[in-house]
Amino acid sequence: MATTIRLARHGAKKHPFYRIIVTDSRAPRDGRRLDQVGIYDPSQSPSRVEFQQEKLSHWLRLGAQPSATVAQLIKRSGITAAEAAPAPSQPASTSE
Repeated sequence: MATTIRLARHGAKKHPFYRIIVTDSRAPRDGRRLDQVGIYDPSQSPSRVEFQQEKLSHWLRLGAQPSATVAQLIKRSGITAAEAAPAPSQPASTSE
């Protein structure tokens, strides 16, 4: 299953509030989600972006691809590439 990290819209008409979720890439925008990893509120000044660091890095390690908007939010929030990037795979050691 291809997973993606993207925004799900909530809030009232003309007052959006977004949850940053992990979902199957084929699911609808506000459909079933696997996990919630953060929130984004553009109506505040400055806009509020919060991530649950452990959950975000876990899903990125598992191969979830952030949407373009979420990738910008991750970058803008100050999370470094080392924190958000997948952990390098360990080479298989052979014992002889």
